[in-house]
Amino acid sequence: VQIACISCISQMERKAGLPQFAYTILYVKDVHKTAEFYSKAFGFGIRRMDRGRRWAELEAGRTTLAFTPLEQQETALTGGVQTATKDEPRVNVELCFTYPDVDDAYKRAVQSGAVPVAEPGQKEWGQKVGYVRDLDGVMIRIGSYVDEDAT
Repeated sequence: VQIACISCISQMERKAGLPQFAYTILYVKDVHKTAEFYSKAFGFGIRRMDRGRRWAELEAGRTTLAFTPLEQQETALTGGVQTATKDEPRVNVELCFTYPDVDDAYKRAVQSGAVPVAEPGQKEWGQKVGYVRDLDGVMIRIGSYVDEDAT
């Protein structure tokens, strides 16, 4: 039933000419290794991995989380890619994944190789949030669903 609703909404949005958020693409050092890491650490299924390991997509709900190499024609055309490191301030993007059990999700991510940044804690807006960095230094928020009554 839920899939049908999402499909109907998408069809209505397309007919109305509304933009669709299609991909978040992370430029990474090793596409295969990163896709496997996200699958193990955060529980995403791998939808697609090309044979040359230059592109991978994860099952991520209504949108797609994809990985591609740091060095390629597109990055040369657009001025290169700035990578994140644990010793520098983070780049201006953060990924946020929500889970019913934030403590368990945080523990799973760290045990799978994510770099711990901040253990889960309760926020004033009703969300429990913890932070890790992935294999390429990308900041990831592991959070609960927002408690609407607390906002």
